[in-house]
Amino acid sequence: MSQKDKLGAGRFGGSQTTPVSARRQAVANATGVPTTGAPDSRLKTLPLGQLVPTRFNPRRNFGTPEDLREFGSKLKTKQLAPAVAVTREAYLKLWEGETEAVGTHQYVIANGERRFRASLAVGMETLEVIVDDTIADSRATFLDAVLSENNDREDLDPVEQAIGIQTMVDQLGGKAKVAAHYNKSAGWVTQQLYLLRLAPELQQLVSAGTLPVRETRELVKLPEEQQAEEWERRLRARSEPKPDSAPAEPETFTAVKHPEEPAAGSGSASGASGDAEPTFTAVKPPQAQPMDASSPSPASSVTGETLTAVKNDAADAAASPTAIAPESVPEPRGEQQAAESDVLGEQRVVKRFPYDDGAEAAYFLETRMTKEEFAKMMVKLKAVEEQRAAAAAP
Repeated sequence: MSQKDKLGAGRFGGSQTTPVSARRQAVANATGVPTTGAPDSRLKTLPLGQLVPTRFNPRRNFGTPEDLREFGSKLKTKQLAPAVAVTREAYLKLWEGETEAVGTHQYVIANGERRFRASLAVGMETLEVIVDDTIADSRATFLDAVLSENNDREDLDPVEQAIGIQTMVDQLGGKAKVAAHYNKSAGWVTQQLYLLRLAPELQQLVSAGTLPVRETRELVKLPEEQQAEEWERRLRARSEPKPDSAPAEPETFTAVKHPEEPAAGSGSASGASGDAEPTFTAVKPPQAQPMDASSPSPASSVTGETLTAVKNDAADAAASPTAIAPESVPEPRGEQQAAESDVLGEQRVVKRFPYDDGAEAAYFLETRMTKEEFAKMMVKLKAVEEQRAAAAAP
């Protein structure tokens, strides 16, 4: 039995593991690498003077100085997520021409530039960083690492996302290689880049959320010098009142009097017990046409908003000892209440009830009367028929 087995799992035994701290668990969540109780050798606390952000970070909006100071104060208390960086040597293997940009700094930040800036804003001296040279295996993996965290956390606005894709196109050598890296088509890459064809001032509006992305699809089709003017024109057009917002003119109607009808009686048509009160129907006149030199006199034109009472001639009724005067015809209801009329030139001719044509009168009453009133009429007509039959009997 070994000495280790004899000692067992006591205070100095080797079979017991240290619990995972919150900080190391945050590192595991950020990097995707499982961690155990042993410290992650990649996690370092580095002086800010040894760090420099990559030039290929598409993010442009890091917040106001006040925002950075507020964030830095939180980092002073506790830094939940470390930044991610690669060594100077690994970075310069990918981009030999970046020696001047890197300077004497020993590490290049791939993710965490805002944390770096916030630390500087509050005078911190160090920053916790994961140093992982595996993300510098190729330009594609490094640039994808730069974009992925920002995209996953929705830190980039639409213009910054386009800048990130354009950076990959420039550094990888064309849209086809970027499309192959993301398993997309070259058309997809082109679609991601169209915002970069906007004028710089409009790109700023998109980043600020003032100019919606949907509005830019037509703007990018214009020359760059015309885009801002077109956007201002659209804004002015939307602020102006619409022409159809003016109040509508009130409708005008003409009052048409119904023809007077003889009262029923056994003698003559003049044997009425009293004059019935006249009734009127409101009829909407046609719109007046503009007058010109060849137009007839405006005396017959319908103008203004006044109501004109048009009286019809009294109906001619033949009086006879056996004649029974017809009862007044009730007006139709609802949409059928408008009196029929023909417009000849600019004169209105109001149709009279067809007293001299029984078939037309029956059709008119059947189609224009309500069922209840039509039933009442049929009862009355039957009574009239019986009265006439009794009067004709010897």
